[in-house]
Amino acid sequence: MLKTLQHAYHGQVKLIYIDPPYNTGGDFIYPDDYAEGLASYQRFTRQVSEEGHKLTTNVNTSGRYHSRWLTMMYPRLYLARNLLREDGVIFVSIDDHEVHNLRLVMDEVFGEENFVAQITVQTNPKGRVLDPHFARTHDFVLVYTRAALEAQLGIPKSKEEIETDFDESDERGVFRSLELRNTHRQFGKHNRPKLWYPIFADPTDGSVTLDSTPKHKVEIWPLWDDGFEGCWTWGQVKVRGEAYDLYAREVGGRWKVYRKARAVDEDGAVVRRKLKTMFIERFFHTEKGQQAFDELMGQGLFQAPKPVGLVQTLLRLGSPDDLILDFFAGSGTTAQAVLELNLEDGGNRKFILVQLPEPTGREDFPTISEITKERVRRVIRRIEKERAGQLELSSGAPSVDLGFKVFKLAASNFSVWDPALAPMQPDQLAAQWQLTADNVRADAQEQALLYELMLKCGLPLSSPVETADAAGSIAYRLDEGRLVICLAREVTQEALRAMIALRPQSLLCLDIGFKGNDALKVNAQLECQSHGIQFRTA
Repeated sequence: MLKTLQHAYHGQVKLIYIDPPYNTGGDFIYPDDYAEGLASYQRFTRQVSEEGHKLTTNVNTSGRYHSRWLTMMYPRLYLARNLLREDGVIFVSIDDHEVHNLRLVMDEVFGEENFVAQITVQTNPKGRVLDPHFARTHDFVLVYTRAALEAQLGIPKSKEEIETDFDESDERGVFRSLELRNTHRQFGKHNRPKLWYPIFADPTDGSVTLDSTPKHKVEIWPLWDDGFEGCWTWGQVKVRGEAYDLYAREVGGRWKVYRKARAVDEDGAVVRRKLKTMFIERFFHTEKGQQAFDELMGQGLFQAPKPVGLVQTLLRLGSPDDLILDFFAGSGTTAQAVLELNLEDGGNRKFILVQLPEPTGREDFPTISEITKERVRRVIRRIEKERAGQLELSSGAPSVDLGFKVFKLAASNFSVWDPALAPMQPDQLAAQWQLTADNVRADAQEQALLYELMLKCGLPLSSPVETADAAGSIAYRLDEGRLVICLAREVTQEALRAMIALRPQSLLCLDIGFKGNDALKVNAQLECQSHGIQFRTA
């Protein structure tokens, strides 16, 4: 599925969160040929017989134990990186069985320099009673970026936090005062000589400048109280350009320079606070994830889903309009986190979930993906009910997009010539060639064709689709009318002219729609060219 998304979503995803299947030493089953079960491996390496009896005294599985799990992970991480924006971030939940190996793989895929953090998440404060020596209480979340981040990765401070932390104000807003002198003693004149220079202050109003004047006559150096020659945190160019956010005052008989750390910057962005690398609050505990799932779906259906609070905390590191991807969707925790956070802050975050239809052995939900979909539906119904109550009380309730689409990965709707499968006899080869002359599969549904072509044209699956009548044929208008797609199995001259009259930038028709009429196809291409329209066939 990640391969299918490569063109349409390349560089579009802000945040990826995944909770892949942990490599715990039991049977690891992932039905995509990347991994196989432990028993299969032991039979293949002749460590056990076909009946399951040991053939060696020491069944060593360590080589397969790590490599097959990492072989499953590596291509997915590689493809996922392509989908991230330049400022995109990926979070991977993992336990201590593979965290060291996973870091090596992610260092290779994302670059060691783009490692951000290894967060320890307290999942079970009581500890696992089944652990033999120490009762493990935590898992990890690895954090990597697509590229080096220019902005701080943090959570916007709340109104209450701002009121507490920013206790001063001027005509430009609230701020807090921080010393301009670098308060880390390892930095100073000895290793930051360009940050060692004097600043001159006016003792009457505290204004500062780099130049000594009759008014600015107090000379201030970045000295520590014991005389250590430190340095400033700003260079001279920044001081000269932003002196309006600096002031000086006398403290204990010594003059010091302070900068005004603003709660809101010039672009209106609220200051962010850094997350700590220990998540110990209760809403990160596994029992909270189980409770949230059971409230929606009932007990005994899915074990140990990730807590909604964990995913929401990570989502807050982004912005309200982000695109979120989870390609190990499981029970659908990420979707619930996105939908409920949008309701909370009025955001417009969107999600893409990918989940293989792993069998569950149940009749009501035969696959994991069925559980995923039903959880999303129930979250939406609950939000709709809550919003209905809000609308009765207040007309200012935030608008939330609650729709979602479901797609299943299938073979292409277009016949592709595969020489490896071609028969060798001339008569059979001719018959096979005739079958592929009609390049659209006979059982292809029009909607499936449309979405496949959308992806091939680089359009997201959520793109709005409008229809227009084109002399009896349907013209699908996409990308705000810049692309028109015609899926008619028989294209007429009148239909082509009607679609050209829609003034798209590109016109795409099925090749079989011309039924071998090369003159009609050439005329369509020339007429499109005369109107500045790119003409293509599929």
